[in-house]
Amino acid sequence: MNVPTLLTLLRIFFVPLLVAALVQKNLRVSLNGVLITNEILALIIFLAAAATDLLDGYLARRWGQITTVGTLLDPIADKLLISSALIALVQVHAVPAWIVILIVAREFAVSGLRSIAAATGYTIEASELGKTKMITQVIAVSLFLLAMHWAQLTPYATVWMWGVLFFTLLSAADYFRKFWRKVDVGIKRRRRRELLRIERRKRNAALKLP
Repeated sequence: MNVPTLLTLLRIFFVPLLVAALVQKNLRVSLNGVLITNEILALIIFLAAAATDLLDGYLARRWGQITTVGTLLDPIADKLLISSALIALVQVHAVPAWIVILIVAREFAVSGLRSIAAATGYTIEASELGKTKMITQVIAVSLFLLAMHWAQLTPYATVWMWGVLFFTLLSAADYFRKFWRKVDVGIKRRRRRELLRIERRKRNAALKLP
């Protein structure tokens, strides 16, 4: 197991720690005399996990250690991190539930589309919209975690969350477009091959007739 894959697994390991730090309202940690509240601890864990997302991809490309396991685990780790953070924020009444439902539903839908496309021999690459969505999600979650400690940041966090919703729906539409185009092309090619096969059988059968 290489370092990029270990970083991806570390990101998954951060998920329960993040949720525990968020939902434990009376959690306090003293570090060298500095009191760290649960929301600040959750922010530190979340940013550390998000940093592994940037680092594992960079190291995998730089060291030539892109593996099938890493390719499969990386989007799963991303979705677990963001989804768990958003659901925990709903639990502490920081984010409206309906927004989180739309975001999480989009993640499941896109994962399903990618699985179906992969089963038919096609790969749907991550788009720039998807990457933009991930960046806005990290910023929005971080702002909401800070707003739990400094309430004056709540309007800024809300604006960023609306941005997350916008890019979530836009990137979902982009993935559906790519999926439909690739699957439609694949179906047409299969039908063309089937028609050609039928024509060859007919010609062979005609040649065999006396």
